[in-house]
Amino acid sequence: MIADTTFPVQYEQLEKVAKHRLPREVFDYVQSGAGAEETLRANRQAFEQWKLVPRFLKDVSHLSTQVKVNGTEIAAPILLAPIGMQGIVHEEGELATARAAAKEDLPFVSSTVSSYSMEEIAFASHGTKWFQLYYPNDSAIAKSLVERAESAGYEAIVITVDTTMLGYRERDRSNRYSPFLLGKGIANYKADPVFNERLSLSKNGSILDEMKKVFYKPSLCWEDITYLRSITKLPIYLKGILSAEDAQSAVNFGIEGIVVSNHGGRQLDGCLSSLDALSSIKKEVGDELTILFDSGIRRGSDIVKALALGADAVFVGRPYLYGLAVDGEVGVQQMLKQLKEDLFISLSLAGVSSLKELNKEWIQRA
Repeated sequence: MIADTTFPVQYEQLEKVAKHRLPREVFDYVQSGAGAEETLRANRQAFEQWKLVPRFLKDVSHLSTQVKVNGTEIAAPILLAPIGMQGIVHEEGELATARAAAKEDLPFVSSTVSSYSMEEIAFASHGTKWFQLYYPNDSAIAKSLVERAESAGYEAIVITVDTTMLGYRERDRSNRYSPFLLGKGIANYKADPVFNERLSLSKNGSILDEMKKVFYKPSLCWEDITYLRSITKLPIYLKGILSAEDAQSAVNFGIEGIVVSNHGGRQLDGCLSSLDALSSIKKEVGDELTILFDSGIRRGSDIVKALALGADAVFVGRPYLYGLAVDGEVGVQQMLKQLKEDLFISLSLAGVSSLKELNKEWIQRA
């Protein structure tokens, strides 16, 4: 364990310390959601509507939280969600986060709009890493980004499907703050040979202006997923799935897995919580693909609930970013240690002797 008794144990306190450390507009960018933040609140309220049903007089002395995800054994069913532009909260950004994840034997999912290039992140950490793709409006750039990820040793591609344009984020607009427009997430594009070829033909020669032309793809559809499937051998996961219909389509298109997610409440306000979407998706596709869960995980008991409702593993987002803001790599690692311990204790107290036992019988709607 890291000998730091001053590091916050409670999530709420960790958030409070991070708020104190960060400029207001940066903290608001990290903490806020889209619109009136109805979806942001719904993600947490959904967890409170489900209650665990523990079993007692069971031997939990041999419980292990280790699971196999994407063919790799990891310490716990936890992945670090792709969060862009981590350099706005700490100068080492994704480098620190990736190192901390590796030390805790958990996969780090690196964002397209990271503060450091995917190659720099891969060089900094030898842990398990996946690459998240914001599908650009240029198939040659998409192909280049995916090929670079494959060459750099990333083990899967996570295509975010819910961001064909940016959500209406009122707090960011009120603060007149956009780290994207400030050029905080250009590292992967700046290092990309195909993008640089496009840039050389541009009249103004501005990296950010050229990036804005191709970054969003409002026409993103299943044919684009099929194209990406044809050019890479890496497993593909679709992040942002909320309907059983889309989950079944992912099965039909030969996708390895999905991430049930509403982008942490940052895209479409007023949509259902990720947790409320999970059970119907599990019922539809069963074990035909890997189901990962994202949006609202704060504590170990949250993870138990998500697993019981059908997730194979979960993404954690804001908590580790607050850890990064508070104490860099050490802060991320400590936060992950605490979450893993909380998960182990929650499983044990619920009477779970093996993660394979968890299903809807262990949970009840309040």
